[in-house]
Amino acid sequence: MFLSQIKKTCYQQILEVYKKEKHKKPKKKKLIIFVSDGFENYKNAFNKLFCYAAKLVFGISIKLQKHGIKHNNNPIERYNSDIDDRMKTMRHFGSFNGAKYFLNLRHILHNFINPHMGLKGRTPAEEAGVDLKLGRTKFLNMIKKYAKKRHHSLR
Repeated sequence: MFLSQIKKTCYQQILEVYKKEKHKKPKKKKLIIFVSDGFENYKNAFNKLFCYAAKLVFGISIKLQKHGIKHNNNPIERYNSDIDDRMKTMRHFGSFNGAKYFLNLRHILHNFINPHMGLKGRTPAEEAGVDLKLGRTKFLNMIKKYAKKRHHSLR
């Protein structure tokens, strides 16, 4: 489900990178890289959704960063832990839609609104080159942008 969300929201950008790189020799291609621990379902889902357009670094232990390896899954494990802690506090979401709305909001806050110390005060979206031109009031402007888009699609 998580990789499906990524495909729905980011696949065009992944394809743009792939189209620029597809004519290069395999060792020279600089594709988008997904990093995963050894959970086999991630590998299967990745192969189903992204096998040609991106690369998968599979089977990475969360402890590898201390050994100087560039890619690891510490950030996603931390994100999952934060959600886990929040769910314990809330006890439950009340409904499937409640969970869906909460997790979507967390996703937006994490990737587009909250700056990260590890990214020198930038958001993951900014670091990835996604500029939604949200200005100083990022969250409010994100809501306005979505509301405007939704209003036009309902016509």
